[in-house]
Amino acid sequence: MKLAVVGGGSTYTPELIDGFARMRDILPIEELWLVDTDPDRLRLVGGMSERMFRAAGHTGRIVPTSDLVAGVSDADAVLIQLRVGGQAARHGDETFPHECGCIGQETTGPGGFAKALRTVPVVLRVADAVRAHAKPDAWIVDFTNPVGIVTRALLQEGHRAVGLCNVAIGFQRRFANLLGVDHTQITLGHVGLNHLTWERAAFVTDSSGTKDALPGLLATHLDELASEIELPASLISMLGTVPSYYLRYYYAHDEVLREQLGSPTRAEAVQEVERALLELYADPSVDTKPEQLAKRGGAFYSEAAVDLIASLTSDRGDTQVVNLRNDGSLPFLPDDHVIEVSATVGAGGVTALPIDPLPDDLRGLISHVAGYERLALDAAVHGGRERVVRAMLAHPLVGQYEKAEKLTDLLIARNRDHLSWAK
Repeated sequence: MKLAVVGGGSTYTPELIDGFARMRDILPIEELWLVDTDPDRLRLVGGMSERMFRAAGHTGRIVPTSDLVAGVSDADAVLIQLRVGGQAARHGDETFPHECGCIGQETTGPGGFAKALRTVPVVLRVADAVRAHAKPDAWIVDFTNPVGIVTRALLQEGHRAVGLCNVAIGFQRRFANLLGVDHTQITLGHVGLNHLTWERAAFVTDSSGTKDALPGLLATHLDELASEIELPASLISMLGTVPSYYLRYYYAHDEVLREQLGSPTRAEAVQEVERALLELYADPSVDTKPEQLAKRGGAFYSEAAVDLIASLTSDRGDTQVVNLRNDGSLPFLPDDHVIEVSATVGAGGVTALPIDPLPDDLRGLISHVAGYERLALDAAVHGGRERVVRAMLAHPLVGQYEKAEKLTDLLIARNRDHLSWAK
């Protein structure tokens, strides 16, 4: 099997390498191509990756390259993990919304919109290379944020793509620890849009059958779960579900904004972590995943990626949480919208598990954000200030025309070098 990682020079790539090495029995990689435009990072991360494979006894070949076509040629699967503009652009996403009293975040709100505008055109160019040069049945696995918008961009252009996020696998592991069971025994009732999801059930399967353990978890571990997602226990009790920690940007917007205004950005923190990691990657004696990598974020990403690619290429038919076409699963959304839910995964594709009807509040927020996402993708594909203003106005964390106009001008000013239509 040949696997390509586009954005392979990321300091996070050794987390993937660690997963590929540990789980090689279910994902037998013969060639792993790391594709990146940054030669220095590619050299350091590529060297580190090679040492990790050898130390783990993995016989696969690692090939760092800046040649996209060579990297994806004859690949069985291509994983995309890009950050257009790097941490500098992320810092902008996390700060320019503050000028209008909005949260600054790289996947949600005005900052997430800025990232979508920068990212979608680049990912579509990568996907065109995959279509032209990879194997005809090759899968594209998108881990590039905002995953929902980017995955829909790929699907509407006819690419064989599925989106991946690590939020669900984090909840699966957390619930398993609290219940004292193996994580493979848990199937989540995970529903929503990327970074706008709720855990409505935690089905545990054992020798006695399958039952939903979430009500018991809420009864016995409510305060602990509330503390982890930094939302009030009373809110979780009222909802009867566990919101993703990204829902805090909606349910506690003003509190989050106050915290952000008095703290360094996440981009600044990650830049410090990355400097330390690159120094470690340059050390020829380092051949295992550094502990410092845990500070980089993306817990369990390697396990999620390995499981997904293995199921897509070997037809295991198991259940995982992915981003896929709606196709009636949430009847209040268009069929071509991308949702994030539990699904069966196999070589033929991904199929959402049945979803019980949602309460009005969840359905309303999902519909609102989905409307914004559709307008945001239109702006990312076609460009133009008016399209940006309209999408910005549609976001529930903006919602005022004067504010949307000012945010649009700030966004364009910060991102002009990455927006061909704004130069």
